[in-house]
Amino acid sequence: MIRYVAGRLCYRGYATQIFLKMEFTQANYPDSLPSLNNHLSVRSYITDYKLNPLDLLVFKKVSQCNTSNFPHVTRWARHVTSVSGTPGAMAPVPAEPRTAEQVQAKKELICRNLQETVGEDRLETILKERDVKIYWGTATTGKPHIAYFVPMIKLADFLKAGCEVTVLFADLHGYLDNMKAPWELLQLRAKYYEAVIKAMLKSLDVPLEKLKFVTGTDFQLSREYTLDVYRLSSVVTDHDARKAGAEVVKQVAHPLLSGLLYPGLQALDEEYLGVDAQFGGVDQRKIFMFAEKYLPLLGYKKRIHFMNPMIPGLTGDKMSSSDPDSKIDLIDPPAAVKKKINKAFCEPGNVTNNGLLSFSEFVIFPYLGKGEFEIKRKPEHGGDVSYSTFEELKEAYRTEQIYPLDLKTAVATYINQLLGPIVKEFQSKELKKLSSQAYPVANTKGGKTAEPERPVDISRIDIRVGKIVNIEPHPDADSLYVEKIDVGEAEPRTVISGLRKFVPQDKLDGALVAVVCNLKPANMRGIKSQGGNATLCIRQRSHNSRSTDSARGQQTGGEDNERHVH
Repeated sequence: MIRYVAGRLCYRGYATQIFLKMEFTQANYPDSLPSLNNHLSVRSYITDYKLNPLDLLVFKKVSQCNTSNFPHVTRWARHVTSVSGTPGAMAPVPAEPRTAEQVQAKKELICRNLQETVGEDRLETILKERDVKIYWGTATTGKPHIAYFVPMIKLADFLKAGCEVTVLFADLHGYLDNMKAPWELLQLRAKYYEAVIKAMLKSLDVPLEKLKFVTGTDFQLSREYTLDVYRLSSVVTDHDARKAGAEVVKQVAHPLLSGLLYPGLQALDEEYLGVDAQFGGVDQRKIFMFAEKYLPLLGYKKRIHFMNPMIPGLTGDKMSSSDPDSKIDLIDPPAAVKKKINKAFCEPGNVTNNGLLSFSEFVIFPYLGKGEFEIKRKPEHGGDVSYSTFEELKEAYRTEQIYPLDLKTAVATYINQLLGPIVKEFQSKELKKLSSQAYPVANTKGGKTAEPERPVDISRIDIRVGKIVNIEPHPDADSLYVEKIDVGEAEPRTVISGLRKFVPQDKLDGALVAVVCNLKPANMRGIKSQGGNATLCIRQRSHNSRSTDSARGQQTGGEDNERHVH
């Protein structure tokens, strides 16, 4: 029995003797954990804490207990493991050296379908000795959508490679990002994310027992973490903090200080979660490089960084929780999925900016494993076809052997297969209640419910007459024009039109047009169209002509006063 465990805390020249007055016997280790956790909650090891043999003995015994409900015991145990420098405190027994073939096989699985890996040499070094510890974090802001299947697929790869994987529900980050997650909803949002992420993983047959789930506020409010935030703020420049968060933190004209703290906290999470690597989308790259630069200044090691590609949304831009037109929710019913997929941007032959193809590459094909991607068609439309690799599917779409409707129908079917178990699970009263509490319907002031949306009528359309002041062929699309249209604003609007195959460029230059100005801008082959791709071009003709609906790609008979709608 150990009656007293003594340690010495050295910081800024002061030495304080602390005593853990705990009764530790083989019988009552678990019973002592609540008291030990309470005691350690006000103790700080900072970076200069000196371990003694009693510390090592106690925490070796503690490691045999389940400490998941005792965050302060867990963080101290992690610290003791990382700084002890001796095998035997809590370090695993060294494994047999791995062969070059084993290391390469694990590396290929870990790096499969990633856009970039920073620290590949460090990855090989670790794999020669043991498995890699990786964490993936998600800020608990808007409702997760189907793009979350992309990181879930990679988590499955990591687990197959033997990695130790931690999923971080970054509730505090959600608050710091321009308060996307209100303080009073932090816990509810974190619970919702945990429920839906676990449901996604089960849909993919990923074993949850091999994953560790952590909530940010479980450790980000500790004394050590807070002190490290202050230490980090003393070396980070305003420029670097802004630059690091540029692709992730919501950008506003007058940013709050909280947004500047965001990258630093994400960097510190690598140290406090005790991992070798962090995994995220390529939009996180600047934060990852921030961590590479600044963690060593605090005396912490650089981590490996794995980056997934960002798949386009249904509109061609990044899929985002804040843009309902770009995403499919994880609990959308099959009819809603089909409707959204049918409205998705999917230009024939376009394989470079196609969200449905990207989702097929990074989610559906890995989900199918050795199965084939099947497209069901009527015999008069070419009959059923199947593809064993994404490259085959991509080439078939590029050469227009399959058409947008073929791809949309198949992708909708596979998405509904993935969402089926999630939708079923969220039919329970408990999860329905959690969903409504975490994402309450917005009310107006005074607690009254918001007024119903106005009916759709012509009065809601902002149509203005403008003049095409410049027109050029679209650099990446044979059927499109890039037009500059003066509608009486400070700058001409950029509008992408589909009239290139039907009206010569010189006939449109200087033409008067009616522009719908209150539609959401849309990305058309890499260029933002500010007219919502809805410009009414009015030109007088003295002979019969035809009007073209370029949105449908069909021609119909017209009159003398020709109107091109695009």
